This record gives sequence, structure tokens and C-alpha cells, in this order.
Amino acid sequence: MIANTIRTCFPIAAKAVADKAEEINKLNVFPVPDGDTGTNMSLTLASVVKEVAELPADADIEAIAAAITHGSLMGARGNSGVITSQILRGVAEGLISASNPVSTADIAVALRNAVKVAFQAVRKPVEGTILTVLRDISTKADECAKKKMTPADALDAIVVEAYQSVARTPDLLPVLKENGVVDSGAFGFAIFVENFVSAALGRTSNIEGFSATFDADASSAKENALGRVEIEANDDWEGSEFRYCNEFLFKAEKKFDEEKCLKFLASMGDCELLVGAYPDYKVHVHSNTPDKILAHMLKYGQVYEVFIHNMDMESHERTAKIKADQAAAAEPAKPLGFVAVAAGSGQAEILKSLGVDMIVSGGQTMNPSTADLLAAVDQVNAESVIILPNNGNIRMAAEAAASACENKHVAVVPTKTVPQAFSALFTVVPDASLDEVVETMTEAVSEVRDGEVTTAVRDSSASDGSPIHAGDVMGIISGSIDIVGSDVAQVTVDCINRMQDEEEGDTLTILAGADMSDDDFEDLLSAIEEAQPDLEIDSHRGEQPLYPVIFSIE
Repeated sequence: MIANTIRTCFPIAAKAVADKAEEINKLNVFPVPDGDTGTNMSLTLASVVKEVAELPADADIEAIAAAITHGSLMGARGNSGVITSQILRGVAEGLISASNPVSTADIAVALRNAVKVAFQAVRKPVEGTILTVLRDISTKADECAKKKMTPADALDAIVVEAYQSVARTPDLLPVLKENGVVDSGAFGFAIFVENFVSAALGRTSNIEGFSATFDADASSAKENALGRVEIEANDDWEGSEFRYCNEFLFKAEKKFDEEKCLKFLASMGDCELLVGAYPDYKVHVHSNTPDKILAHMLKYGQVYEVFIHNMDMESHERTAKIKADQAAAAEPAKPLGFVAVAAGSGQAEILKSLGVDMIVSGGQTMNPSTADLLAAVDQVNAESVIILPNNGNIRMAAEAAASACENKHVAVVPTKTVPQAFSALFTVVPDASLDEVVETMTEAVSEVRDGEVTTAVRDSSASDGSPIHAGDVMGIISGSIDIVGSDVAQVTVDCINRMQDEEEGDTLTILAGADMSDDDFEDLLSAIEEAQPDLEIDSHRGEQPLYPVIFSIE
């Protein structure tokens, strides 16, 4: 029962943190402006999701607790990620001896163990951080157990306490109050707790979902916390004297004095953490001398998965991003905006030049989710937004995002390729209504004949039944595999010739993929000009993966 609940609920809660990662990042002001708390927490949680998913279906709570402990340790990123890993370890270990079904007393024991483990990992705990929220919800769980509250009521009370504790963080940590924010790690932790509880109580059934529905007290606590999430741009940091955030995994080859090692790390910087158990550890420290940190640890074993971040650079990037967001938010909403999916940097640049406001990375084999598209729509400062999915497999997600958006009018123009989007965008009349623009763009899409060239990854057959072998080059015309060969350039020319024979067009738009060199692209263009001298060619670097050539004819 406990094992199944964790396997079901953990991915949902982890997804919620990942969806809010950028918002959490912008809050990060302590101990230095290394604005990556949301990213670090989401990566740590993702590592746990992966490790738990690899367990057999009948894995018991002991196996799951071990996977949580190991996965979070191996995947922990940054100070916030390492602390999160210790919280997860403490809760998981505390649930091993829990009854079935879990009682309120079991919940209290697990959180109490998490407090013990997490506080032991941090040499200098600071009030007003994720540790404070952990301690507060543990205290609340103890109160619920003494009152003999049901587990469901206790979990709801814990969520209320989590957000109330987050709202109190500025009163406990001056740097938060000075900058008008709540603690980023605490906020991320509360999001995780809320969504785990929501899923555990059956209030979240869709992994795309994020919002939980709690009683009035919980909603009020959450609104109070969110009301204090006021992000500001700050350039006047006194901050940490240490520039580099150093983190790495460490495998000890012999026993060593952990306390002595921690003292050495403290002498080299701050925010020092050494967590794990012989022989596997995670090391984190802020220092100006990464070389000395690594050299010292190499005396006792091997280091791997080394990450060194320049926090000064991160802080300036964060400030610039926040200022840009604030400037954009200050502008009045324009009548119409666009969101488009693109699979390569070249595609994205062209789409932006044609008026697309937000690019969502994706395409064949990497379809963005409804949540990804909805998040992009939310960032467009426009009254109405049109989504261009640019792939048949993404259309349903785009339509779901359009239906889910409540604060804007959203429509989908069902583009299947990026060249179709190019043609559709050229038809936009700024003063036209949303319905008129959608109708005109859709008509433009219907007049575009498209093709793409790629390599077969398995044996199959072409539209005429002829065999296709893995490694063959395929020419796909309007979704049908019509040409098969061994040379990308020849297959492309053959596709264009066939399309011109069927219906002569005037203009060819062609995009080179990431795997096609400039020289090969020039040779291809020359071959096309020779084969179709009357066809006007508009060529670009699309940089899309997997498809060395994408093109359309109008």
C-alpha cells in the first residue's frame, strides 16, 4: 500500500516542481544569488523518479526507500538538491516500519526522522529556509497525532502548515525581507508536499495537472504564501565572498574522517555538505578554489559527475532575465500573439523573425506536453494567442492547451511542418479578428505541399510496397514514404521532381538539418537548381535533428 502510493504520487509531485522550476529559480536570493534552486530540486526529484521506476512492480517499501535514498543522493544538484535528498531519505527510512494503512502517527514518525537526518547534514542550519518548513510540518504532524486526527485530515493540515511556514520565511531571514521574496527552497518544498498529498488523497489523477483542491484554510494559507512571492531584480548583492558552487559525487577507496573532511571544506568556503555513507558520498561547497577541493578529496578516493557553477555569472543572468520579464509585463497586451513548436535553432530564429513570441522546443520524437504549451501561452503578453504545433503528433496537446487556458483566447492552426507555419505567418493581417486570422492561416497551410528526408531506423515498406531497410534514406511527401534511396541529396531531388511533376509550384522553401554540412547543403541546392531551373529557392539552416532536409513547395 505505502509502496504503491509512493510510486503513484512521487512522479506527480516531482512534475509539479519541474513545472514551477523557473518561478522558484527567480526567488533564489540566499545564500547567494545562484538562481537555480528550482532546477536543482527538480533534477534531484527526477533522479528519484527514474530510479524508483526501474524497480520491479512488486518492490516493497524497503526497496523503494533504498531507491529514494540512492537516487536522490546520486541526482542531487546544488545546496537545495542535497538538502532535499536528505529530507527524502529521512521520510523514506521513517516509513519502512509504518503500519498498513499508514497512520497519522506513522506520518509524524517519518517527518521527525526527516528533521533528524536533514539537520544533521547541515553544519549551520539557517532559519527561514526549507529546513524551517520541514521542522514546522513535523511539529504539526506531531500535534495531529496527539489529537488522533485521521491521516487525510493530518495531511491537509500539513499542507496548510507548509504554506504558512513559507509565508513566514521573510520574517526569519532578513535577506528575504529586503528583497521582497519568500525562500525559494521552502517554496519548492511546499509545492512538492502539496501535490504529493493531493495525489495521495485522490485529488490529482492526471500527471499534467498541477493545482490541488484543499479546504478553505489550505487555500488561504497558499494564497498568503503566494502573495509574498514578489520577484525583484537586484544588482547590489553583498552576497557570498565565494564565486564557485562546487558539487560532485565521491566514492571513497578507504575510510576517512568525515568530520575532519567537513572542517576542511568549511575552511575552503561555505555551504559545505558531505552526505551519504561509505563508500558513496555527495559533496557540495561554495569556494573560490575548486582545484583545492578536488585535490583534497582525491586523496581518499575518486570524484565523478563534477559540476562547477559560477554564481556571479548566474546572478547577473538572473537579474537580466527578471528585468526583461518585468519590462515585458509592463507593456500593454497586444491583440494577437503566437506560440510555435520548433525542433532546431534555425527554425526558431526564422519563426521569431516572422512574429512568433514564444518557441517551444520539440518535434518528431520529442513532443512537448500540454503543460509545456500552456506555459508558453501564459508568457505571451497578448489578448489572443495562436499555437502552431508544426507536427501532427503535437496537435492534440496544442488543442488541449487551448481549451485549458482560462485568461486568454487561444486557437490552434493545425500546421504539420515548420514550412507550413512560415507560409501561414505570412498571411497574418494584424487588425483582423482571431477567427479571421485562423481561417486565413489554415487556408494558407492547405496550399503548402511539404516533404522531408530522413534515415530509416528499422525495416519497413514504402507507399508502393517496396521494401525499406534500416539505414535507407527515405523521402516523405505529405506524410507518405514515396522515395527510397541511399543518398540524401539524390532522394531530395527525386522528391522535388515528383512533386513538380504532380503539380508545378513556384517557390521551394528548404531547411538544412543539424547533420548536414554547409558544403553538402550548397551541393544540394546546386543539384536542385539544375533539376528545376524555374523553381525559386528560399534556403535556410533549420538545424533540426534527425531530418537532414525539410522542404515545402508552393
